[in-house]
Amino acid sequence: MSLSERLRAEASEVWEKCFEHPFVQGIGRGDLDEDRFRRFLLQDYLFLVDYARVLAFASAKAPDLDAQLWFAKLLHATHTVEMEGHRRLCAGWGIASTDLERTEALPTTVAYASFLVRRAAAGDVGELAASLLPCQWGYADIGRRLKEQGLPAHDRFAEWIESYADPDYQALTDWLRGFVDAIGAGIDEGTSRRWSRTFQTTLRYEFAFWEMAWAGEDWPV
Repeated sequence: MSLSERLRAEASEVWEKCFEHPFVQGIGRGDLDEDRFRRFLLQDYLFLVDYARVLAFASAKAPDLDAQLWFAKLLHATHTVEMEGHRRLCAGWGIASTDLERTEALPTTVAYASFLVRRAAAGDVGELAASLLPCQWGYADIGRRLKEQGLPAHDRFAEWIESYADPDYQALTDWLRGFVDAIGAGIDEGTSRRWSRTFQTTLRYEFAFWEMAWAGEDWPV
């Protein structure tokens, strides 16, 4: 079993809860409440801004030119393909660019993004990559599995699914998994436990993000 497979296996319960979350399943069926999806789109845009910062850290900390270029590809894909697609999708849902810029990050968005940026700044490149896996791999898995179930009749939900089932997105995910496997070969037990804790924390934030989008959230004061 590869390191990435082991990280996922150790967190399999939370991994499946992410896929089974009513928000994700509502996308797959095409009957998710539209206000919930708009809340998700607004918060996800803010999250992607910080996610790009984490990828920039990863490229800077990469151990060789090949890895530096691959993290730069992930950064470029986030800035262009994903964020541009996100803006286009938002426009289809009646969310203007000015709405995106005016949106305030909710507590879960702030906490999740801050955790990733902190790991990126303080951790080694292996731990940084492990922190990225639950998001990158999680969305690839959700996109693939929802598409295999059959795309919903709702075109805009189908478009979201297709974007993460896309072969290019899947290929970037496979590279990131391979990078974690390669750089993690031969790490000591203490480092392995630290990467595992980081992976599980990020995966819990993934679930919390779905829950925030589903149930709603606000600052207490």
